[in-house]
Amino acid sequence: MEKTITIDGKEIRFKSTGATALRYKSQFRKDLFQELFKMGGFDKVINKKTKDIDPADLEGLDFDLFYEIAWVMAKTADPSIPDPIAWLDRFDEFPMMEIIPQLTELISSTLQSNKKK
Repeated sequence: MEKTITIDGKEIRFKSTGATALRYKSQFRKDLFQELFKMGGFDKVINKKTKDIDPADLEGLDFDLFYEIAWVMAKTADPSIPDPIAWLDRFDEFPMMEIIPQLTELISSTLQSNKKK
């Protein structure tokens, strides 16, 4: 599954494939699914507008994970992008609270099957 999002005036492609979790583990030495499941408050944040988020909603959330996921999905779509820090340095603005909800569908596609039983 692939999606294009405009970030800081740039069209950025994001893609999720069967190799996304392996690419994440290869780069960050952590299991993507374990990291996602550790973040029990994730759904509390992505379904709210920034102004409605209570600081308590952010407890237990590791925002590094969001940046890592965004990078892995961008790298999957475009293998030529540089390492995570160099890639993120390309942006003057990276509104994570707007980006993550848009990437949720891609994240979900790596976790769920579309097959009907």
